[in-house]
Amino acid sequence: MTDNNTTSSAPAVLVLEDGRIFRGRSYGAQGTALGEAVFATGMTGYQETITDPSYARQLVVQTAPHIGNTGVNSEDAESRRIWVAGYIVRDAARRPSNWRSERSLDSELVEQGIVGIQGVDTRAITRHLREHKTMRAGIFSGEAAKATDKELVEAVLASEPMEGARLAEEVSIDEAYVVEPKDHGWDGDARLSIAAIDLGIKAMTPVRFAERGVRVHVLPATATIDDVKAVSPDGFFMSNGPGDPATADNQVKLLRTVLDEKLPYFGICFGNQILGRALGFGTYKLRYGHRGINQPVMDRRTGKVEITSQNHGFAVDAPLDGPTNAPEERYGRVEVSHVSLNDEVVEGLACLDIPAFSVQYHPEAAAGPHDAAYLFDRFIELMEDTKSNTDGRSANLSKEPVDAQHPAEAQQNGAHQNQAAEPNTTDNKTEDKK
Repeated sequence: MTDNNTTSSAPAVLVLEDGRIFRGRSYGAQGTALGEAVFATGMTGYQETITDPSYARQLVVQTAPHIGNTGVNSEDAESRRIWVAGYIVRDAARRPSNWRSERSLDSELVEQGIVGIQGVDTRAITRHLREHKTMRAGIFSGEAAKATDKELVEAVLASEPMEGARLAEEVSIDEAYVVEPKDHGWDGDARLSIAAIDLGIKAMTPVRFAERGVRVHVLPATATIDDVKAVSPDGFFMSNGPGDPATADNQVKLLRTVLDEKLPYFGICFGNQILGRALGFGTYKLRYGHRGINQPVMDRRTGKVEITSQNHGFAVDAPLDGPTNAPEERYGRVEVSHVSLNDEVVEGLACLDIPAFSVQYHPEAAAGPHDAAYLFDRFIELMEDTKSNTDGRSANLSKEPVDAQHPAEAQQNGAHQNQAAEPNTTDNKTEDKK
């Protein structure tokens, strides 16, 4: 619960479920915020981070020390609101200074009721989470911070864990909408159309499709196969989103129906985990996840390394040595197409006998980098190949990535030299991974 009266001198405290406590000052709204404490390593793009629906019910620690210096604006938000449950920074900017700034980050947090804390050692918090894994936590400020340490820890322990959380339906849209290519620089009629399931979709994802001439029908997380067929799509897409993929039974069932009908499929992040489950693989929770815009990934078929934007705490449990037969045998062979260079976590799946592939990272990448933007082109080629191939197979899956950039992204590529405040070199997998 929150009130929207904040002063930078008000006391605030961050409490982790294992009893570790960090004291600082209020940032944003005052009150109580409960959720899972995670760290994000991006040096830029804090507005895109806090408005990413995949951060629902999470307290985000920014490893970059200075936050808020460029303010916020009405153009860079990735969704209709801020989704982080709470916000943790070291040095909050006293005032924004940027030609695109419309208001301060502090005032935006206050307006949307987001409780934050500043003036804490975010490096120490990050090291603690890396060593002990992500955990439940709480930010308490103002009157809420006056409770005893024992009472605050008890409040955190009474909060819900991320395991078993079903959140996609909470962040998804209520009604479908369409993103038209003509509204994003495309000349002429749409070349293709897709049905995109919003499990927490970022605004730039349908824009990246529209820039390439693809009409995007964005459907709610509760959409059925009849809803998909009603828009007569050439392809099917599932977005990123928050929560435990083990709870996404409805979406797994829907995707299996799509795969059975040989409709081309592309999934991002949560959509990658759903493809993994649809093929019969399991998922598991990472120790501290991948969150930031500087995560190195290798395309195992070409040897190309991409610096990627990521935000996930769960991963697909699939064999790295492939190709292998999918546990759901009707889908044929599948291989792990991409892998994390930090910890060998599965970062992509490619089906070899049906037109489907997915990646765990974010090729739309707002804010940057843009190394993986070719994946949108790859999906377009997959849809075009499938339309001209009666058996539903696509030779496109064995092709090397498209290296040509879309003109809208060519100027941006290479502009982001992002580095992590703490390199991800330790094992990110859970000890109880099955």
